[in-house]
Amino acid sequence: MKLWIVVNEYLRTPKFSELEKSIEKACDYYGIEHQIVTNADCLVCCESNRITTGIIPYGNDPVLFWDKDIKLGKALEKTGHRLYNSSESISVCDDKTLTALKLASNNIRMPKTLIAPMTYSNIGYNNADFTDYVTENLGFPMIVKEAFGSFGAQVYMCGDYDELMDIVNKSASKTLLFQEYISTSHGRDIRLQVVGDKVTTAMYRYSENGDFRANITNGGSMKPYKANEAEKKYAVAAAELIGLDFCGVDMLFGDNDEPVVCEVNSNAHFINIDNCTGSDTAKDIIAYIISNHTGW
Repeated sequence: MKLWIVVNEYLRTPKFSELEKSIEKACDYYGIEHQIVTNADCLVCCESNRITTGIIPYGNDPVLFWDKDIKLGKALEKTGHRLYNSSESISVCDDKTLTALKLASNNIRMPKTLIAPMTYSNIGYNNADFTDYVTENLGFPMIVKEAFGSFGAQVYMCGDYDELMDIVNKSASKTLLFQEYISTSHGRDIRLQVVGDKVTTAMYRYSENGDFRANITNGGSMKPYKANEAEKKYAVAAAELIGLDFCGVDMLFGDNDEPVVCEVNSNAHFINIDNCTGSDTAKDIIAYIISNHTGW
């Protein structure tokens, strides 16, 4: 049996190459056969009587799917492979509106979220009256996010109605969501790494430059963090609701530091948290796959 590791052909930057090396090192540590391939190596071919996926043959080999090429993921599942994470869970995580819908009504504290109505890129919002409802429900300041985005990008704070309309008009071709601003967590949050049914490590992220976001990519700082039981419970519950084998959960601090789930990342880039805490997330993930995959 072989572990196939699927990465994106067009994201092979030094940052992502470092992650690949960490995964390969973990595979070598456990002595399992593995091969890294890109989504361009696995071109999906649909015919009347079969589906093929390029270099990966039919079979039940496990696939560590470190990509967001959902169509390829679904094709690999149709040809017999178990994906870690599944194509459906990655699809939900990749779209923040679907993540919010999954988490809602499950007694997990999350920012109040309104989802913009769908429009078309060639039309935009020629009627933006819905923003009155958004304003009445959330007030200012509020957070506006594009549904698709990583590393804290495509996330904006609006201080008044003019700023809100400026973002809505500029982003009309994007899927948007509007969220309650959690003032008690301005410039600080925690990232919890979940593997299986447990939190394996956590770090505290904080901004010293006034940015309301604490992402390391945006200049934030980090230090190890000891998560409490409520934070662990929320993180694991969020992962289970979405159907994830592993993920990074970003959590805000509510009133009295009550945990508030902000985002869930199926393909969380774990090098920063490993460097910060001394953990080895790749080892944790590979060990989980070995223990979980029948026939290894």
